[in-house]
Amino acid sequence: METMGNMEKQTGMSNLPFVSQIQPPVKSWYIPVKRCLDLVFGLILGIFALPIIAVFAMAVKLDSKGKAFYSQERVGYMGKLIKVTKLRSMRNDAERDSGAKWAEKDDPRVTRVGSFMRKTRIDELPQIWSVIKGDMSFIGPRPERPELTEKFCHDNPGFEQRLRIMPGLSGYAQVHGGYEITPGQKAILDRYYIAHFSLKMDLLIIFETIRVVLTGDGAR
Repeated sequence: METMGNMEKQTGMSNLPFVSQIQPPVKSWYIPVKRCLDLVFGLILGIFALPIIAVFAMAVKLDSKGKAFYSQERVGYMGKLIKVTKLRSMRNDAERDSGAKWAEKDDPRVTRVGSFMRKTRIDELPQIWSVIKGDMSFIGPRPERPELTEKFCHDNPGFEQRLRIMPGLSGYAQVHGGYEITPGQKAILDRYYIAHFSLKMDLLIIFETIRVVLTGDGAR
């Protein structure tokens, strides 16, 4: 008989305490439509993003020591653990002493190239592959690291409810609060998104995301 631990490893499900507190997933006619749109636009945008990713991968290598890309484990839909890959925007040893840590405004760990990539969100482009695979959507709550998610759930009851829907590259909290809001405020905004989940809401977030990318608002 398989143990719960083995089943969790096979399904990629987190065994952290907050997972059992997640309410049933969001149900809507729009969810399968949203997945089809993610796949179509993920393939199209992925083709256009490849040369941009390649150029900035070389820039990252020239600007600082270390790999051009880095992958992190994040908590996705209903507590499933997913791998998120980004262009490296921080020093290679950014978390050597501090461990997992939320990025700050004017974070000293961010490199010169990394600062530009964060303002324009270019460092997020490799995650288009996560959208194509179905681990993420273009729009949804941003996935957090397991250890940070556990802490935020402990400090902000209800934070785990943002996992009831597919995580995204951009989200309501990102365009209306930026990166400077607290985890508690982020959870409130993400729950608002879930409560008003619709095609119209996603389109509004897409337009706001374009504005944020062009202006660099909320970058850190």
